[in-house]
This record gives sequence, structure tokens and C-alpha cells, in this order.
Amino acid sequence: MQLDPTITESLKRRAFLGRGMAGLGLIALNSLIDPRILSAAEATAGDKWMGAINPRHFPPKAKRVIYLYQAGGPSHLETFDDKPKLREMHGKEMPESYTKGQQIAQLQGKTLTCYGPQHEFATFGKSGQRICKLFPKIGSIVDDATIVRSMWSEQINHDTAHMFLNTGSIIAGRPSMGAWMLYGLGAETENLPGFVVMLSAGQGGQMQPISARQWSAGFLPSKFQGVKLNSYGNPVLYLENPAGIDATLQRQSIDAINQLDRNRYSAVQDQEILTRISQYEMAFKMQTSVPDLVDMSKEPQSVLDAYGARPGDGSFASNCLLARRLAERGVRFIQLYHRDWDHHSGVKDGIEFKAEEVDRPTAALITDLKQRGMLDDTLVVFGGEFGRTPMSQGGDGRDHHIKTFSYMLAGGGIKPGLSYGTSDELGYAAVENPVSIHDFHATMLRVLGIDHMRMTVKYSGLDARLSGVGNQGSVVTDILA
Repeated sequence: MQLDPTITESLKRRAFLGRGMAGLGLIALNSLIDPRILSAAEATAGDKWMGAINPRHFPPKAKRVIYLYQAGGPSHLETFDDKPKLREMHGKEMPESYTKGQQIAQLQGKTLTCYGPQHEFATFGKSGQRICKLFPKIGSIVDDATIVRSMWSEQINHDTAHMFLNTGSIIAGRPSMGAWMLYGLGAETENLPGFVVMLSAGQGGQMQPISARQWSAGFLPSKFQGVKLNSYGNPVLYLENPAGIDATLQRQSIDAINQLDRNRYSAVQDQEILTRISQYEMAFKMQTSVPDLVDMSKEPQSVLDAYGARPGDGSFASNCLLARRLAERGVRFIQLYHRDWDHHSGVKDGIEFKAEEVDRPTAALITDLKQRGMLDDTLVVFGGEFGRTPMSQGGDGRDHHIKTFSYMLAGGGIKPGLSYGTSDELGYAAVENPVSIHDFHATMLRVLGIDHMRMTVKYSGLDARLSGVGNQGSVVTDILA
């Protein structure tokens, strides 16, 4: 059958106009996208991505970050911020001068009663840090750490607070801090992802969900997103070849798929196709590197005992040991989420459970890194998305609180044995040297050799960055070594 010449001519014109409009759209799109994003996408399997910040803005003190994320909002009043006055006022009405006109999550319109610290504090180390007695192991390494007692946030609900802490924004689609680090610095490993996430749970029942968008790459190429390793069973799904498929056949299959993807990229210039190629290559390499990573048979029993780790049990302790092994293998950003800190009730027993789970492995990780000569160039961060109220909720718990909470930082570029910032005498608000989330991001980037004001990506007409848009975020120079 032969088509009418007028019809074929019309189809040609339509094809020409359609492709022409698509081309104009692509030109317009590319004009809105930072060219560094495109070059990042084009760094495929054969081209190791060396980072957008190369050379660094400053001599780096840290090469990598291990972020011990205590999800749910740990109470600073039962961990790092001793408040004798609050203990003295336990059961009395909270002075209105503290709370009038303030944002209080679920205590609006209720009688606000002071709720004293539920556990005793003690003095630890030569630096004389006051820490809850439930955390003696952390107390034993406190001279290697800085404790910031004046953190504050803008977001009082879990999901938005997680997003704000991870991305510097509550707008969905922004890159997480791990993605920014990997984009800015590249990775030292070619056989493992440069950004790895692991989750663990606790003994209680306050299991707030953790969304995968917390380790998203946002508007950066998806090759920079975090890769979640499972705590139980196989760390990565489909890690082993199916029956009848050996490594040679797997290699041939990937080569064929990648060639098809390259052909497709030549036709449509979609940057995510290049990301797909690099991820196929990474998946192939992980079939060898991941089993070696999780094989703890060569770890001395003394190390397992120090962490309290039983490999394969999915615990925070085992994940801390895996974090050290990931750091040794060149992973840039390692984030461990440990849940069950949301103590709206039963805060006294809840903190006991959490201390039992995190005290020993946190201290063991810092000690282990130090003994291996890795602490000097590894930044270790311990903290959650916000704190808890100094007022009671439901008699024996604490509500969400953003006016002040505590963080611990140790290692690369951080002064050891320092107490920084203070909250008021009831632990309600930061009053001396307050540190915002944007300040925290700026400081973390600084020890990695990055000027937070200069690591920007053009997105939607704005210079987007981790530390916020505009003049937000300042480096906390007083805590830098």
C-alpha cells in the first residue's frame, strides 16, 4: 500500500517541527541547568568523578563523614545537657515568660509543668563534661569530642525536621547532604557507593518511619543518591547471580545493555541514561566488594566485643562496625539511622534502652578510628532532628522541641574536649552561641575543605546550596581545631 504524497509530506513536516520543538526545549532546559550537573552525569563508568570542588576551597581536615543519626528527637535533658534548676522545679508550673507565644508541638493550650531530668549526670574526662550517667562509654571518649548544647531547628514535626536537617530545606526534591558531599568531592572508592545508608531499630515502640527521600540526590544526577544497605539478610538485593549465570555472562550482558544505553543517550541526550550506565557498572562491582565488606570473620573477637556487635543482627552496634569498614574502603558519607527516640511517654525507661543500644558502639567507633589513625580525617557526628521539651507530656514523657538540643562531633577538624554553647537554666532555648542547622551544614562542609557559599548549583533560577539560599549559615569557627 502506498501513502498519498501529500500525507507523507505532512508527516515529514510534523516530524521536523516536532523534533525542532524538542531541540529548542532541550536548549532551553540546558540553559537552566548548571553545566557542572551535566558534566557530573557524563562521568560514566570509565571516568571516575573527581568532584565539582576540585581543588578544594580550603585544605581539608576531614576526608569523610560518619553520621550517627539518632532519629526521633533525643532528649538533651537525659543525655548531654544537665539542668539542676529544672530538676529543682520538677512538678511546678513552667514560667510563662519562657513559653508565651512560642511554638510548642502538642502542648498548646495545656498546663505546662516542669519535668526534671530523669537520670543523674556525672563529670567525665579532663575536660569536665557533664553527661548523663547512662552514657559512661561516651563519657570515656569525651575528651576527643566537642559537645554543642545550643543547636536549634525550624521544623517541629519529624518528617519535615528530617528533611530540613538532611537537605537544608523543607521543599521536596533537594539533594541530601550526603549527595552534596559526593557531588562536591567525589568518592575514593570505585567498588562501593560513595554514599551509604543503614537503618537500625531499638527495643521500644516509637518507630517513626524514615523515608528514602532523606538520602535523595534531588535535582543532582541520581548517581549521587545514597545506597541503602539492608541490616538483615543480604545487604543488597539480587547480589548473587541467578542459577546458570556466571561472572563472564553477567559482564557480557551489562556491556550489551550499556551499549544500548549509550546509543539511546546519543539520540536523546538524557543525563539519567548516563547515570543508569554507571549504576549498572557499580552493581557489577558490588557483587564482589559487598560480600567482602560484610564478612566479619577477620575481625578479632576483641573488636566485636568492644562494639557489642553480632554481625548480621541488624543492630546499631553492628552497623557502627560496618561504618568503620566502609570508611576504610573509601566511602565518602556514611549515615546510620537509629530509630526509637520519640519519647512522648516513658522517657525514663526509653532513655535507658537507648543508652544500652548506642553508648558502647558509639564510643567503640571513635576509639577504633583513633587507634587506626583514621579519626583525624573522619568527622563523626552524633545527634537527631530536634530535642524534647523541659515540660511533661502525658505525665512521664516529653514533646518535640526545636528551641535547643545537643549534638556531639568528633574527629576531623573538630576541637577535642570542648563544650560549646549553652541553653537557659531550664533547657528551653539556646541562649549562648546558638547553632542553626545551616550553621551546622556550613561547618561540616568547612572541615571537608568546602566553602559552603561557593558550592552552589543553578536550579530554578537560584544558586541552590546545602546551607540555604541567601546569606544563611555561618561556619562555627570556635569549634574548629
